[in-house]
Amino acid sequence: MIPRTLAATLHRLCQSFPVIAITGPRQSGKTTLARAVFANKAYVSLEDPIERAFAMDDPRGFLARFAKGAVFDEAQRWPDLFSHLQGMVDAERTPGRFVLTGSQQFGLLAGVTQSLAGRVGLTRLLPLAFAEMAATSRQLSVDAMLLLGGYPLLHTQPSMATDWFSNYVATYIERDVRQVLNVQDMGTFQRFLRLCAGRSGQLLNLSALAGEAGISHSTARAWLSVLESSDLIFLLPPYHRNFGKRLVKMPKVYFLDSGLACWLLGIRSPEVLALHPSRGALFETWVVGEFVKGRFNLGLPADLYFWRDNNGLEADLVFEVGTHIQPVEIKSGQTLTRDYLHAGQASGRFAGSEALPPWLIYGGSDSYERSGVRVIGWRDLALADGSPPQPSQ
Repeated sequence: MIPRTLAATLHRLCQSFPVIAITGPRQSGKTTLARAVFANKAYVSLEDPIERAFAMDDPRGFLARFAKGAVFDEAQRWPDLFSHLQGMVDAERTPGRFVLTGSQQFGLLAGVTQSLAGRVGLTRLLPLAFAEMAATSRQLSVDAMLLLGGYPLLHTQPSMATDWFSNYVATYIERDVRQVLNVQDMGTFQRFLRLCAGRSGQLLNLSALAGEAGISHSTARAWLSVLESSDLIFLLPPYHRNFGKRLVKMPKVYFLDSGLACWLLGIRSPEVLALHPSRGALFETWVVGEFVKGRFNLGLPADLYFWRDNNGLEADLVFEVGTHIQPVEIKSGQTLTRDYLHAGQASGRFAGSEALPPWLIYGGSDSYERSGVRVIGWRDLALADGSPPQPSQ
């Protein structure tokens, strides 16, 4: 098993909460992680029709086997579980007693927040962060890394990424969409999915996206909502303070796995990616995804933003550090140019004295300070704990 950064967060949360929940996209490693971290607990998969039938026919008898706790995999498959657990943990509030895993879009989060509010430590496991990939001892170029993405199976088994992603889309994404939205025309949905991949790193214009996909605005919104709740895409909101400026109000859309985005765009080799017009957007997609993974792995909300105003000032990524603002500029080129430095220097001007020295994350390998900009090579983006580097204050 590849060591996961979220394990430390799970150990921390199970000291305080009687129930721990792990959500995330399919095949991100939720079951493997839960069974490894909580190896001393009984494990039951509610995908198993026999176990699920037992639970539904005789809930008291089913749960009597797990009075001391258990890992319930795909917990949303038995919605009544959450109400039963509420009574059990209220009667005996032992920390770390129950662990739930499942897919958010099928009601795990709704069940947890409705019945287990205040009793559950919520976590989200995304595909591998770059620091976690280091455990595989694979030395990848930046283009090979973008193409492969972070799904654990692609780093532990000799699978062909093109075959794996093809089956992933057909077996999980399309099946999930059918179950949640009852989509009949999968060809139209596939086109919508590819159009979303082509817009990764761009402002989300839902009307234009719907028009190009040939669907209504409401359908596009519903489909996008499922992709977001499935942790396949992430909507990066604009920073909420305007500093007296007129701001762009639309979010930016990002895929949370660059490999999946590459596959949807028809990119099948590092050589093709190196020359592809979407390479810059895909590199930005990966960087933003690394920040999201870093926050989630530490049990924190994303709290990430971007900035763009009508005067041309922009920052690809913005987050708060105390009372200050950290601006981040992202460039995919491997050579640090004067234009890159100027863009980095400009990225924090909107915030004036509240901005910390800007970061410039680029596709090269060197990291250093230059002209008031903290230059960060792509290999140095993540630290050993999987979190993005923190600014000096």
